Amino acid sequence: MTNSTAHLLRKTAADWGLSLNDRQLAQFERYLDELMTWNERFNLTAVRDRATMVRRHLLDSLWLARVWETPPDSLIDIGSGAGFPALPLKILYPALPVTLVEATGKKATFLRHVIDCLQLHNVRVLNERIETVGQNPTEREHYQVVTARAVAELRVLLEYALPLLRLGGHLLAPKGRHPEAEIAAAQNALTLLGGEVSACLPVEIPDEEPRSLVIVTKTVPTPNRFPRAVGIPVRRPL
Repeated sequence: MTNSTAHLLRKTAADWGLSLNDRQLAQFERYLDELMTWNERFNLTAVRDRATMVRRHLLDSLWLARVWETPPDSLIDIGSGAGFPALPLKILYPALPVTLVEATGKKATFLRHVIDCLQLHNVRVLNERIETVGQNPTEREHYQVVTARAVAELRVLLEYALPLLRLGGHLLAPKGRHPEAEIAAAQNALTLLGGEVSACLPVEIPDEEPRSLVIVTKTVPTPNRFPRAVGIPVRRPL
């Protein structure tokens, strides 16, 4: 990481009330090193420029920590891909227990590799479909926070996420600048699955297009029939 990108990461995080020490900055640097190396063989991200990776991946992930008064006691990330936003949040909060769900084998292999390189502890990678994870009794209604970035439209995402949340838990769903149509289309899913949109916050990252963060709170238990079988939530959204 160049001095300018390291400065951007540290200064922007500080402006947001988030403190990064030298060890964490070194972990972020190694993370990007590994991402760029693996990206030559596998399509982990369309972003190739390091400074853009800092803004679009690292800072975009760290922004989610601004909604917490204190870090959660458990976090599960859906469709983790190259690890955003969950691994930057894990670097920020080393004690945070994190579960990554990634159905694609090569991406899951990268996640395990980078977790080992960064010497992160209490991080699991589940190389499974999210519908299967959501019906697993040991995972269901277990988590305080679910994150999901660029996975699916909100009504589909709700069926993936809400079964994993315990009552009072939150789904953090980064979305585009105007998520109003997605929120409106998701009202039936919210009713069926037991959630409500508790906030929709503007997200501003230096030199990036404005976007938003939709926060959904689980208010009642999710019926056991959800999530439905693999592939059905996408083919037949609620």
